[in-house]
Amino acid sequence: MMRKIILFIIILFVISCEKNSPPSVEKKEAPSIPKVVVEKEKTPTNEPLPPEVKIKLRRDGKDNYSWELSGSDVDQILKVNEKLRRSLTKEQSN
Repeated sequence: MMRKIILFIIILFVISCEKNSPPSVEKKEAPSIPKVVVEKEKTPTNEPLPPEVKIKLRRDGKDNYSWELSGSDVDQILKVNEKLRRSLTKEQSN
């Protein structure tokens, strides 16, 4: 009777070892590496706004105009100054 119990325990041990044994190399498949596609977000590229020019326009009692210009870009200030001169000389000649 004792031999039957020992034999039974050995059989249970063998069965439990088979269940917990690591899977064989043949069964194991290499996990497929997922493909990752990275897309850079496309942002619309807007041209930067021209530098801001602040204008203080003054008119005296004789309808003469003068102005004061300020800003960060000298070229832009000169363009605005020239534009004001042209528009005011045309207006005064009419």
